[in-house]
Amino acid sequence: MTARDDLKSLLERGIASLDVTLPEGAVERLLDYRELLERWNSAYNLTAIREDRAQVNLHLLDSLAILPYVHGRSLADLGTGPGLPGIPLAIAEPAREVLMVDSNGKKVRFLREAIRSLKLGNAKALQSRVEEVEGTFECITARAFASLADMLGWGGHLLAPGGTWLAMKGKHPEVELAGVPAGFSVEAIHTLTVPGVEGERHLVVIRRD
Repeated sequence: MTARDDLKSLLERGIASLDVTLPEGAVERLLDYRELLERWNSAYNLTAIREDRAQVNLHLLDSLAILPYVHGRSLADLGTGPGLPGIPLAIAEPAREVLMVDSNGKKVRFLREAIRSLKLGNAKALQSRVEEVEGTFECITARAFASLADMLGWGGHLLAPGGTWLAMKGKHPEVELAGVPAGFSVEAIHTLTVPGVEGERHLVVIRRD
């Protein structure tokens, strides 16, 4: 068994455990993305997680764990870094338009190469501060890049009325809940179990009133 075959088996077992359905060819594209990330990482320092199996668990499966909660035809992934969870979500739902936003030029250059290489016609990358992004989106994802108050303060204008904001957190963000600004309400906090990932994982679902 090749190293890629081993990672494919790990990824497929994880997807089955999460009970999510992906389109044909998605597993191969996810593995292609991980390999691209690994190749660029030495020069661009895109992720501190360098072990290949850990990348499958902590990047790919961690991103796919929120798929059942993603809704709408348009999604913005704020503070996406090297495309997490944006690229796995774009691969998983080809019909949904995904905009990945990051202020780091190196990371956005990588994202654009990943979009081109993986032929992700539904994905775009934008180098920008969150506050300066324009438009509205039916769903917004953000992977623990700030407190809930700061996330919504910077990017709340991007969430369409009735839209869903999915904030990916480690520990239960009890102390942050009081900081959710007026006009937004916490609908649910889900405890996520991600295969191969130790430690707490929570997803905060926020609606725009």
